[in-house]
Amino acid sequence: MFKKIIFGVSIFAGLALVLLFVVGTKKLEFDAMKEAGQQRVQRTESVATSIAQQQSWVEQLQAIGSIEPVQGVRLDAEVAGVVRTIDFKNGQDVEAGDVLAQLDVQVEQAQLRAHEATARLAEVEFKRATTLRESGNVPQSQLDRAIANVEKANADVENVKAIIDRKTIRAPFSGRVGIRQINLGQYIAQGAPIVVLQSYRQVFVNFTLPQQAIARIASGLQVSLHSDVYPDQTFVGRLTAISPQIDPITRTVKVQGTLENPDGQLRAGLFVKVTLTLPVTNEALVVPATSIVYAPYGNSIYKVETQVDEATGARSTVAKQCFIRIGKRRGDFVSVVEGLKAGDEVVSAGAFKLRNGTPVNVNNDLAPTPELAPNPDNS
Repeated sequence: MFKKIIFGVSIFAGLALVLLFVVGTKKLEFDAMKEAGQQRVQRTESVATSIAQQQSWVEQLQAIGSIEPVQGVRLDAEVAGVVRTIDFKNGQDVEAGDVLAQLDVQVEQAQLRAHEATARLAEVEFKRATTLRESGNVPQSQLDRAIANVEKANADVENVKAIIDRKTIRAPFSGRVGIRQINLGQYIAQGAPIVVLQSYRQVFVNFTLPQQAIARIASGLQVSLHSDVYPDQTFVGRLTAISPQIDPITRTVKVQGTLENPDGQLRAGLFVKVTLTLPVTNEALVVPATSIVYAPYGNSIYKVETQVDEATGARSTVAKQCFIRIGKRRGDFVSVVEGLKAGDEVVSAGAFKLRNGTPVNVNNDLAPTPELAPNPDNS
């Protein structure tokens, strides 16, 4: 019995020693890790910064539009005929009334001469009947018949002239012709296309806006256009028309602006980006868009602050994360509604590699300058 007690106590003591050894070993490891963590110096990250500033933002509406000429038409043949002359070159500027093409009118010209001769004879007979009627030598019915003959002969003359005129294709307004679709000697049917004529001295830009914008827009507002064709130019005009009807399917309203186009740079069908400037100005606290760290749980930004070590008095520059609420975006800037104040220095490049309290080294030598209306070369 005594031996069993001694054996149990020995086993218990052995287990206690083993447990004590394990606990002691782990404590030594944790102490070493703690000491190493305290001695480890956090890596300093290089970042670019920007100052949060107040800007006056003019309210604008953005849309996609298309250019249309103020006057543009495809000239078609009103009557059938054979093309005798073509009096324009492709892409030529023409004036209103210029003859562009002439169909064969030899038969009509012969008919015109015959009708003009008949009209002259009817006029002579009318004068003779008038004189005889005044002397009472002919009845009134003969004078009436002479008057009717004059009117009919003149109508025949006008009819033939109208046919000749319809076979003479003239420019209805000044503009520029496109590429002709007829050839000399070609027989063209009624309604056959001849050439496109468009005036580019003024152009329309047509675009749509959501129905919520109706109460904010009015005729006369400034319209600015940008096109990939002319990346360095801004075309400015005025809003001239607002459709009275809202599309029941898309819930959008059609609007139209008018622009002067003396150089003819804006062509029909050109795709453009439209900016409609509203007469409203708002003050906004803005930072570069690259400063924002987007996350599902909330957007944040890193402020650059100077931190003083209480023990040594050493000063260091660190990044402090703070959550913000953002507003509208304009160009390279984003407005901040909450969580920031004017004058705060924020990280504008390199925020993705930071954590709260990370030491930073500010270097703005290669930092790009944010713009309200950026126009990169590769856009």
